[in-house]
Amino acid sequence: MWSYIARRMLLMIPTLLGIMFVSFVIVQFAPGGPVERVLAQLQGGDTSATSRFTGSSGGDLGPSAQPGSFSSSPVTTKYRGAQGLDPAFVESLEKQFGFDRPAHERFLKMLWDYTRFDFGRSYFRDASVLDLIAEKMPVSISLGLWMTLLSYAISIPLGISKAIRDGSRFDVWSSAVIVVGYAIPGFLFAILLIVLFAGGSFWDIFPLRGLTSDNWSTLSWPARILDYFWHLALPLAALAVGAFATTTLLTKNSFLDEIRKQYVQTARMKGLSERQVLYGHVFRNAMLILIAGFPGAFISAFFTGSLLIETIFSLDGLGLLSFESIVNRDYPVVFATLYIFGLIGLVVGLISDLTYSWVDPRIDFESRST
Repeated sequence: MWSYIARRMLLMIPTLLGIMFVSFVIVQFAPGGPVERVLAQLQGGDTSATSRFTGSSGGDLGPSAQPGSFSSSPVTTKYRGAQGLDPAFVESLEKQFGFDRPAHERFLKMLWDYTRFDFGRSYFRDASVLDLIAEKMPVSISLGLWMTLLSYAISIPLGISKAIRDGSRFDVWSSAVIVVGYAIPGFLFAILLIVLFAGGSFWDIFPLRGLTSDNWSTLSWPARILDYFWHLALPLAALAVGAFATTTLLTKNSFLDEIRKQYVQTARMKGLSERQVLYGHVFRNAMLILIAGFPGAFISAFFTGSLLIETIFSLDGLGLLSFESIVNRDYPVVFATLYIFGLIGLVVGLISDLTYSWVDPRIDFESRST
């Protein structure tokens, strides 16, 4: 087992390198960039990202922010909107963003910094990348954790009921509901919930934005808990509309496989009640695969589907941070989140495999890998 763990950990290195290399190459060929953003703002054409930039470092953007005489210098002609600006100013922008170096040098420096978990500072925010991620992490963790628990709380009882009543009317119509829920995009359901329950056109029951109310700090602890879940109700409903489909069907199939095994027939012949057979024998064995898959399910809920939900409900989490960073060409944040998410995903994949082996000793990854 230890040799298997060592091999998996060694394989993480080329996997991360591949992820970062492909992403870096794509960014090099993508139109626009932080320098273009600054130039566009100076020309009055874009303020989406650079409005934050002017005060982000507490200093000037370059030697001069005033347009100079037109120059056909290669420094200015390679940037759209750079005509009419002093070439020295454009060069200072390149140097400030680190684009005065060749691409391979920037890539190698980024890898060296990331191995030491030095992610630098945001281009357009007055904060380090790690501080930004730590600031947004609680929101995304809240969504991922509660969505996973809600999904399991619905999926396990529903899957067991479907397995017990396999082929019945309940099994058929519940499967239809699950398939329809799985097919509905979460962001469309979120908009429907806002229209119905958040003051859109009908009822104004739930808040539209944030995880807490403005007066949260003045509330008592019970009121704080209620306020927190009051704000989470609609985002969790939008995320969970199709999230429990896979787990429900997995629970049902796992139960059906166990029910058809010989030891179940033996337990029934011994005179045990159906409830004792199901929850004393079948449940323990059927749930192994779901228990082992919990880390992966949490990470999946943590990373997937949260971007649009966070945007729609104005939840300032990692999904919204990543989206804004991509739009604003804030490359330190983009690459840092990609690196951290990739590393977490690889580690959790290993943990999931080890959990499978722990809950079911019959699974031997060591023998399969040899």
